[in-house]
Amino acid sequence: MKMFLISDNVDTLTGMRLTGVEGIVVHEVHEVRKALDKTLEDKDVAIILITEKLARLVPEYIRNIKLNLRIPLIVEIPDRHGTTRSSDSITRYVKESIGLKI
Repeated sequence: MKMFLISDNVDTLTGMRLTGVEGIVVHEVHEVRKALDKTLEDKDVAIILITEKLARLVPEYIRNIKLNLRIPLIVEIPDRHGTTRSSDSITRYVKESIGLKI
């Protein structure tokens, strides 16, 4: 099993290639969808890494994949500029999911 990166910048792709992760750089909504579709066809890919910026372009599409497919796992990662999430995003996610305040 392998990972595949869908990134919006070359620097993130270059860094991931140094660790052995292949990927693609895209910028437009239709390019993101096409890259996701092509990656889903590759049964060797177990994890898709996608930058947060690109994930925000197609949130419903990604949600649909997450809900309907067991593999691959889709992980949203920050790019070289850092994360766009708030500092309490994990605790807020747990609270919204199961109603527990940490």
